[in-house]
Amino acid sequence: MPNPIARFETSAGTFACELFLDRTPITASNVVDLIERGFYDGVHFHRVIPDFMLQFGCPHAKDAKSSRAGTGGPEPASTFTNLATGATMTRDAREGNIPDEFADETSNDVGALSMANTGAPNSGGSQFFINTAHNDFLDHWRDDLSDSRHPVFGKVIEGMDVVRKIEATKTDRNDAPVTPVKMIRATVQR
Repeated sequence: MPNPIARFETSAGTFACELFLDRTPITASNVVDLIERGFYDGVHFHRVIPDFMLQFGCPHAKDAKSSRAGTGGPEPASTFTNLATGATMTRDAREGNIPDEFADETSNDVGALSMANTGAPNSGGSQFFINTAHNDFLDHWRDDLSDSRHPVFGKVIEGMDVVRKIEATKTDRNDAPVTPVKMIRATVQR
């Protein structure tokens, strides 16, 4: 089965990403399910830090000015199908989180998609970030650099100029874009 391709149509333009179903089947399948449910449609980028990353995927960020942006995730106890195995997966009953997937050692390089989390084990859900620098200190196997662990589950394959345009947007003191950048629609081809 080829890896799915996700297209993200934003108010700043469109970019496309390969989702690494072959390397991170749980994380990639989770994101595919959320895209197919329309979960990301209408959500704004809530955190943009130049020379670091763009963060996205919090349902509270449908309101670009929400003080809760960055704190939400998928519906607790919701299910999705692991596209690599066919198994039904259940998100955490408390916050809708998925298990950490630390099998692959793809680095948090420029353009890599990485699962955001709170720093606690198994706390990722719907939020992810696009690395705009080589953030190897976030690599889950690098004990020498940081306690933070973020598995890479995809990469930008088209529209990196759009990612750079979003990265260059002016932000407020909370790293939120002053002019909101909205996800108009996310689609996936599998």
